[in-house]
Amino acid sequence: MANATPIYVIGHRNPDADAICSAIAYASFKQFQGNMAYIAARCGNSNSRIDAILSRFHTPLPLFLNDVYPRVRDVMVHDVHTLHSEATCAEALGLFDRFAHRLVPVIDSKKQLVGTISSAQLAHAFIPQIAEPKRMRQISSSLTAIAQTLHAKTLFPGTHPARIEKLFVRIGAMDVTSFGRLTQAEGIPPEQSIIVVGGRHDIQAKSINLGVRLLVITGNRTVDEDTIEAARDHGVALLVSSYDTTTTVWLIRTASAIFSLIDHEFGSINPDTKLSAARKKISALSAAAFLVLGENSRLQGILSKSDILKPIPTKLVLVDHNELTQAVPGADEVAVTEILDHHRLAPIATPQPILFINDPVGSTCTIVAELFRRHGFKPTPDLAGLMMSGLISDTLLLQSPTSTSKDADILSWLESHADIKTKALANLIFTSGSVILVKPPENVIHTDFKIYEDEGIRFSVSQVEELGFANFWSESKALLSALATLRDEERLAFAALLVTDINTQNSLMLVKGDTDIISRISYTYVERNEIFDLPGVVSRKKQLIPYLTSLLREGGSKT
Repeated sequence: MANATPIYVIGHRNPDADAICSAIAYASFKQFQGNMAYIAARCGNSNSRIDAILSRFHTPLPLFLNDVYPRVRDVMVHDVHTLHSEATCAEALGLFDRFAHRLVPVIDSKKQLVGTISSAQLAHAFIPQIAEPKRMRQISSSLTAIAQTLHAKTLFPGTHPARIEKLFVRIGAMDVTSFGRLTQAEGIPPEQSIIVVGGRHDIQAKSINLGVRLLVITGNRTVDEDTIEAARDHGVALLVSSYDTTTTVWLIRTASAIFSLIDHEFGSINPDTKLSAARKKISALSAAAFLVLGENSRLQGILSKSDILKPIPTKLVLVDHNELTQAVPGADEVAVTEILDHHRLAPIATPQPILFINDPVGSTCTIVAELFRRHGFKPTPDLAGLMMSGLISDTLLLQSPTSTSKDADILSWLESHADIKTKALANLIFTSGSVILVKPPENVIHTDFKIYEDEGIRFSVSQVEELGFANFWSESKALLSALATLRDEERLAFAALLVTDINTQNSLMLVKGDTDIISRISYTYVERNEIFDLPGVVSRKKQLIPYLTSLLREGGSKT
């Protein structure tokens, strides 16, 4: 499983302690089962409370994922075969044949990309040119390349065998008199001629006397020493091919260099391009494939039209949420394989059945811990402490209305495996620092921030916990201003922040937005109809959200 595609276990945006701790714990649970592909992840920043918890239990922050939008790099062909700009058509044909490529990048001696060559270009190059028979014989190659393509025996290499030059191929099949006249009539200099011949000693001798550039003797025939010596004397390169004459001629044509076929105007795309954008780009053009170029235009892969139809490899397990508006951006474009949550159900569709555990308990860590206990897995002290932290934080040490007897039972079981007592851990969590004091207002309102939609109306509710409201009042105006900005940026009917006092189990709610909705709030307002006193309200999920959605159902928004 070490090389398996990762499956990310991830909480909601702007995660709280339960989202982080349950992601770590469930990834560990899967690893306890022997599946090492599961990796804990997050899609938001940490805070002082989360940092204190992770530090206490010697656990690093989960992997940060800014988004999971499928990108070109997820489906492109990574193992790219290339051709050198001085390669032969034979080498190109071999590559296309072995790997069924439609397009191959071409590089120079410095491994810099210079262009591409396609199977269609190669096919066109070998279509007979009836109107120009001379061109049908022409190749641009070197004697060395021809010998390599034919796997020929070199009896004399000729001069400058590595030089690429324009040459013309002809079969020596007629009588020797006609052969000499035809050679002159075609206007092809002997030094540019390649003569392919079988056992015709007269044609062999005539070709050598004319001083042709290359004489190729086919059928793996034995060549006498006199012929070899004559070739050396006249500077005529001499090869012996094991193939018959027709095959030899065809192979010599494939020894032509590809540089004249290189397409220097090629389509390219960045590996970080979203696949949705790549689909539009590819469908609008006729190119068979795109070269994927990274930093400094370095070749990283190839993307063909068939590649964009591949299954997306990214897989997610959602914990502590089931609404895509709260999920990591791009979650709706990848496979969600499991969901573990304790919140209300939201509209969500998956192409296949998935494991979905939705239990009305106080925290997602309760659900994960119960899985450990049910399967007989004993968590390490640090892992038990992490799950305790998520449970304590989300239930306010079992004081929240969302708390259940199962939460209390699981907390007791976890405490028996941890190296810390519940009260000591709760003290560490709730004294880990004031979020309002240590963060700027725009960051405070993104703490445990979630967007909801009900009756076609979008709104957000954030929540922070404090030890008393003393720190809050000095920052209240700045927080209200930040909420107004958030509401405009996200195009929400209203944006709210719930500030909960852990000591008194009471909350204050700040709200900015639609005046019609705000005017229907029945709680006592403390200041300017923007800050409300919510005695006994500590749970966003079980108390505040049901109350707000009931207001929305009483009447529509005027926005």
